[in-house]
Amino acid sequence: MYVADSRGTPAPAVTPEPQAAAPGIRPGRRAALAPTVLALGTVSLITDVSSEMVTAVLPLYLVAGLGLSPLGFGLLDGIYNGISALVRLTGGHLGDRLGRHKALAGLGYGLSALCKPLLLLAHTLPAIGAVLALDRTGKGLRTAPRDALISLAAAPEDRGRAFGVHRAMDTAGALIGPILAFLILRGAADGYDAVFTVSACVAALGVLVLVLFVPGRRTEPSPGAEPVSLRAAFGLLGRRDLRRIGLCALLLGLCTVSDAFVFLLLQRATGIEDRWFALLPLGTAAAFFLLALPLGRLADRIGRWRVFLGGHLALLLAYGLLLTGGHHPTLPYAVLLLHGGFYAATDGVLMAAAAGAVPEEHRGGGLALVQTGQALARFAASLGFGAAWTVWGPRPALAVAAVLLAVAAAACAGLRPAEEADTRSADQARAD
Repeated sequence: MYVADSRGTPAPAVTPEPQAAAPGIRPGRRAALAPTVLALGTVSLITDVSSEMVTAVLPLYLVAGLGLSPLGFGLLDGIYNGISALVRLTGGHLGDRLGRHKALAGLGYGLSALCKPLLLLAHTLPAIGAVLALDRTGKGLRTAPRDALISLAAAPEDRGRAFGVHRAMDTAGALIGPILAFLILRGAADGYDAVFTVSACVAALGVLVLVLFVPGRRTEPSPGAEPVSLRAAFGLLGRRDLRRIGLCALLLGLCTVSDAFVFLLLQRATGIEDRWFALLPLGTAAAFFLLALPLGRLADRIGRWRVFLGGHLALLLAYGLLLTGGHHPTLPYAVLLLHGGFYAATDGVLMAAAAGAVPEEHRGGGLALVQTGQALARFAASLGFGAAWTVWGPRPALAVAAVLLAVAAAACAGLRPAEEADTRSADQARAD
């Protein structure tokens, strides 16, 4: 990593940081990743430690500590997960319009860091709701500009690996955060206040790393490019490749059962005791962490679309095991491995695929369109699955979800973006 000042003179355009031409690298061997990718991965790791510390204790704090009703918690949970999806479009568009993705990402990280100490002062439903809404606003603002920075810093043929490294570092934070919160709750007298205080300090460190080590360069539109505007941002859907990617992300998202339901289904299928239930998300996160980089590299080699669809096939297999696995002792490990593999094969890989379908001057807005569509689809899927569970029961609801996912994956199999074929052809030409 290196120190970069965002107040420097604007660059005429953001181009991938030089990698393949670096001296001392033998032909056929991958160069080191761009420092920007590693710096942003470090920021995400630190920030996720802070966020997951709060996420791990928030339900217990609200319901057991403050006596919030289940209805009130459901409302806050909806705010916590829904706000960021809608704000991502704003963050992506403003990053493109101003040409300063780092500034928008920094604002988002800063807002989320500010919310951690505010949780110490919020003791009513409206106050807590406002703090959580502000926190998710920060997450929404930073996500698309951050991913735009990653895609612009990496060479096109290395985007899968770059996003894989970033997602692996991000998930490492998701593993550390709950463990740290658990240790603080066990050792501190005022456990919740101590968790929020430490979380605030960790979040501030993440912002500091962003300011010092992530380079800030102004992105200028290329000559003859369409000016950045809301109309131009939504007009990106007129691009065939981006439209196909966004449509498939939407369809597959509508057939994806949320993590919480997967863990509840796994507990019902295996009889896992309540005291071990909190460790199930760590199993998914561990698999995600271990597989993100290998699957990112594989996506660069064989095609991102193939790996993306393969991730959904892994999820479909996990659904099948939940339906047929019974009480076999290896079932939890297999389901969590497949569940984490699903995220490793889809989260960063989707952004790497979408980046190739969007021009640099619209990179943040284009990625935000795909992210928002997928997030809203998953939110709708969660509501639909909850209703189906209530009416039909868990197993019939999961069986319907599995059938819909299989149909959606088959429909998306023939919608491979043209960029995939072009990238593989170029890579083969370089290898020859």
